[in-house]
Amino acid sequence: MEHKSDVNVVKKDLVGGNVNVLDLMNDIETKVQETMRKFEVDKGKATLAECINADTRDKSCSIKGSLSIDKGKGVIHEGEVMDESNETIFDSDFETNLKKSDGRPKLPIVGLHPATTLFINDKVTIPKNKFCWVITMFIRPCLLFLFSLCLFSPTASSIGTACHDSESSALLQFKKSFLIRRFASSEPSAYPNVHQWKLDKEGNGDCCAWDGVKCNNNTGHVIGLDLSSSFLYGSIDSSSSLFHLVHFRRLNLSDNNFNHSEIPSGIANLSRLSHLDLSSSSFSGQIPSQVLKLSKLVVLDLSGNELELQRPGLRNLVEKLTNLEELHLGGVNISSTVPQNLGNLSSLISLSLEYCGLHGELPATIFQLPNLQFLSLRDNPYLTGKLQEFNRSSLIEVLMLANASFSGPLPSSLGELTKLKLINLRHNEFSGQIPSSLANLTQLTNLSLSYNSFSPGTLSWLGKQTKLTILDLVQANLYGEIPSSLGNLTLLTYLSLGSNQLMGPIPFWLGNLTRLTALYLGGNKLQGQVPKSIFNLVNLVALYLDSNDLNGTLKFESFVNLKNLIGLQLSGNNLSVLTNITTNGTVPKFRILGLASCNLLEFPYFLREQDELEMLELSENKIHGQIPKWVWEMSKESLLLLSLSGNFLTGFDQPISPMTKLGVLDLGNNNLQRSIPIPPPSIVLYNVASNSLTGEFTPLLCNSSYLAYLDLSSNNLSGVLPQCLANLSVTLEILDLHNNNFVGSVPQLCKKGSQLKMIDFSQNLFQGQLPRSLAKCGMVETLNMGNNQLNDTFPFWLGKLPELRMLILRGNQFHGAIEEHKGNLELPKLHIIDLSFNRFSGDLPSQQFQNWIAMKVVNASNLSYLQANIEFQDFVIYTFTYSVTITSKATERDYKRVLDFLVVIDFSSNSFEGCIPHNIGNLKAIWQLNLSNNALSGHIPPSLGNLSNLESLDLSHNNFSGEIPTELLQLTFLEFLNVSDNNLTGQIPQGKQFATFENKSFGSNPGLCGKPLSKTCTMFQVSPPPLSSEEDEGQEPLVEFDWKIILIGFGGGLLNGLAIGYMYTPLWFRKYLTRMQQKRREARRKPRN
Repeated sequence: MEHKSDVNVVKKDLVGGNVNVLDLMNDIETKVQETMRKFEVDKGKATLAECINADTRDKSCSIKGSLSIDKGKGVIHEGEVMDESNETIFDSDFETNLKKSDGRPKLPIVGLHPATTLFINDKVTIPKNKFCWVITMFIRPCLLFLFSLCLFSPTASSIGTACHDSESSALLQFKKSFLIRRFASSEPSAYPNVHQWKLDKEGNGDCCAWDGVKCNNNTGHVIGLDLSSSFLYGSIDSSSSLFHLVHFRRLNLSDNNFNHSEIPSGIANLSRLSHLDLSSSSFSGQIPSQVLKLSKLVVLDLSGNELELQRPGLRNLVEKLTNLEELHLGGVNISSTVPQNLGNLSSLISLSLEYCGLHGELPATIFQLPNLQFLSLRDNPYLTGKLQEFNRSSLIEVLMLANASFSGPLPSSLGELTKLKLINLRHNEFSGQIPSSLANLTQLTNLSLSYNSFSPGTLSWLGKQTKLTILDLVQANLYGEIPSSLGNLTLLTYLSLGSNQLMGPIPFWLGNLTRLTALYLGGNKLQGQVPKSIFNLVNLVALYLDSNDLNGTLKFESFVNLKNLIGLQLSGNNLSVLTNITTNGTVPKFRILGLASCNLLEFPYFLREQDELEMLELSENKIHGQIPKWVWEMSKESLLLLSLSGNFLTGFDQPISPMTKLGVLDLGNNNLQRSIPIPPPSIVLYNVASNSLTGEFTPLLCNSSYLAYLDLSSNNLSGVLPQCLANLSVTLEILDLHNNNFVGSVPQLCKKGSQLKMIDFSQNLFQGQLPRSLAKCGMVETLNMGNNQLNDTFPFWLGKLPELRMLILRGNQFHGAIEEHKGNLELPKLHIIDLSFNRFSGDLPSQQFQNWIAMKVVNASNLSYLQANIEFQDFVIYTFTYSVTITSKATERDYKRVLDFLVVIDFSSNSFEGCIPHNIGNLKAIWQLNLSNNALSGHIPPSLGNLSNLESLDLSHNNFSGEIPTELLQLTFLEFLNVSDNNLTGQIPQGKQFATFENKSFGSNPGLCGKPLSKTCTMFQVSPPPLSSEEDEGQEPLVEFDWKIILIGFGGGLLNGLAIGYMYTPLWFRKYLTRMQQKRREARRKPRN
């Protein structure tokens, strides 16, 4: 039997008005009484009234309907409601909140996503501020009530004049210029609005009834188009019919794919636009100046594209678009300072300029904008500024300044901005105390202050912010115990307190924060056992307790109840983890699992079933024997990192099998034997240092296309290195082969585009010359060729390396002069140079001392280490800290970590001759100066007293003469001094650091006298006392001149010399001469025998 459909639709424009629900229902009943058997609103009248009441537009609305039906069905397919004859009944664009309940009438819904069943009594969420429709449909002989809903659709505005044919045509032409492709939109709610744009059989169609189109009720002109997330794919230019729709007020094309088109200059035709949203739609190129002609713009969102705003720039845009209330340019390449006139946009409510390449100081007026509610300047690493005191009247709700260079203290007035809901200041340089006034921010839902330079403080200000869901305080310089007031924050889903100085036990009450999905407490000083209450947090996805002082025995099967757990870090404690699983529960499928330093004796058996692991740490345990073959099959398709270092592993049950994603393999500090194991082709970081490997360097390693870190040091490897090593330099950053038995020449290491930062070939048997290709290593920071058998002249061709910080050539057979060479050894970042134990000759390189800029600046406040970060999978995966072996204070020492302020010059055990250049005193940052065991002569220059950072000075075993300059008493950090085995004379300077030195510091200098030597000084050997702190340094030449005059006096008579000198001497010496002359007169008066 054929069923014919009659559709009766009653539409009322309810926006902005009060409509009596009963009147509305009576109107509907009158219209459809012949087709509708029963329609009943159950408990829905008040809700519907609330929906259509103009005074409550900010509220979400819902309506429930119940219906007696016979049979029949309606289908919602891709946003359309159709009857059984597939005739479209009405277009739909609504949200639903479905709660299924068996045994009730239902409507099957087939959408773009998996089919969902909607029951008649289901709750339907009605979008706020929209039009309410009541729709009925009669299917003979059955009655089908679909539902009533508030429908967000511009079709509701089409009660008045129909749209113009020219505009319908323009819209259809625009539709035809694009493909509908699912990949073009990323929003889950994406839907092809243009799918229903069509004319009827007679060629008629009201475009005002089309999805996404909004018309003026009076004129019928299209004034709005919302095609956001509509799967549009294709290019657009100024010839597009879109720009014929000149009556546009609003245009939203966000979340589509315009295939890297430039924003067309035709946008200028839409001069009436007040809202323009082109975000995340694959536009590229320079933002055209025509956008600046849209002077009526209130909202401009161009974020999430590959756009540039440079000519014109941000300043020009702000000058022209003075009515802006929302400006979103996130991801646009602006690359400029923030213009001062941005602070004049008093209407601005929302400002988003994240990841725009902004730099310089942010104008303080930005924070004073009176209507600003949303401010995001994050991800501009060179943007600086300070937070000034805020006005109490500020409306700011969201403040995001993360990943920038803001500094200074957080103002206490920040705690007076009681409307604040989100603060994200992580990764900046804020200092001072975290203000206790933050306790007043009771509306906060998100607080992130991680990675700043705050002064030490506690968490006493936490506890009143009961709406917090995210609390991120990593590396915030916190100390003390975790306060119990934090237990009030029961809505927390993310709690991160890692890398602080928190101590005491892990609070048991943390188990009451049952909404937690992530708990990060690693890198503190927490003690005691892991509380059992932690295992009540069944929603946990990530639990990090690593790098604390936790102890006790922990049964791994306790984690079986945490079904959602994918990240677990227990490494770096004093725990003993028992990995046997005795219960019937299933171990969670981990992605990150850290069990380093957990006293494991064997590979955990449960790992065999883990097939989703991405990172696995089993280092620093007590695992013996062979690596079982199942390790290479476990998580074969997903494993990114595997660390087995610091165990007692001896080999492999089978060779390392290809793991498609393995990027980091750390097998260092074991007992591995035989040849170098070959890692999979995907390897990025490979460490097999400190094992017992033998054989040669296999050329197979040269085939690693992604290798960035290779450490084969401290093994028994031998043979000649292959020339193919140069092929690795394009990706390789760290190459460490020290302490092996490699022979032959050093191969060519670098080619154009080299990424090498550290090369360490020390403690091998390399011979011949250094390869000139090292000059192409433009990124190299450390070059260590020490303790080999290299025979070459000084490598001046390294002088242009702009990043070189450490140059170690000690213990070879380098020879010849340095100073006489015409080249300049610039090396502006050089911190450490060690040329000791070679055969260099000639004068010290005074010309080069002038070029070593980094040695002239004292920066003892910088306590960072010289290091390189190896990036993997878009995040830093490994930090390699440079190490060096140098002779310090007459003892050879291994520095496993090198502080950034450490500056060393070691030219000892060569054949340098001549004087120490006076300009060496300009290198004020030197920490250690070793010129011992050379043939240097002349006087020790007083300019050495300028080396205020000097801690170790060794001038022994040379031919220095004259006196030890008293200026050395100014070296208040000097801990080690050795001037032995020279020809020094006179009194050893007394006091200050010199009072701490022993006899051996001055031995084998027959002309020296005074403490600590047993030889006392005669009257004429006494040195003048050091200048007092009150005396001006400008008097120093005068003292030197006085002694020269006195010495002249020895040739023409002592008294004559003293008399001449008297006129030029300072007060202390005048008194001394007066006493001496008085004694002589008294002696003359005595009778002679």
